[in-house]
Formats: sequence, structure tokens, C-alpha cells
Amino acid sequence: MSAQQNASGQGVSHATSSGLPQKAQEAVPSSVEKKVPNALHDTGDNKNTGKVSHATGDSKVPKVLQEGLPEKVEKIVPNAIHDTSGAKFSDGSVGK
Repeated sequence: MSAQQNASGQGVSHATSSGLPQKAQEAVPSSVEKKVPNALHDTGDNKNTGKVSHATGDSKVPKVLQEGLPEKVEKIVPNAIHDTSGAKFSDGSVGK
């Protein structure tokens, strides 16, 4: 018997891969699932939610945090820590 999804998207996991326990994946609404960085719980939705990393070079920031950082924070982190040189941001700006 397969699990059924309710109106909130609960009851099934929408991840293609995840580090979260299956029961936890099924318990949260799909709207919450889609907000979790793909590095932790990959639903393939980060390109739509903006939860992406703009690193173009080396980054000392863990991938899951890179995807969770707002763009405005990513832009101000020094390139020595999180290199975004040449990255294209949603506001049209380019990393320096």
C-alpha cells in the first residue's frame, strides 16, 4: 500500500534524495519541504525558491548553509570565505 498525500502535501516525501528520516519527510507539508536547502533534502525546487548557492569558486561555507543564505548576505561575504565573483544574482547584479 502506498502512502497518500493530504491537501498540505503531507504523507509522502517529495525528495529525490535526503538526509532526513523518511517519517520526518512525510510529516512536513510540501511547502516546508521545498524551503529546505537541496544539500540537505533535495526536492529539485531550489531553482524556484531561490535557495541556491551563488558560489563560483571556493567556499568555506557548508553547502547546506550556502543554499539557505539570502542573496543579500551571500553578496557581502568576502570572496576569501565564499567566492561569488562573476555570479549572477536575481536582482541583475554580478558578484565582484
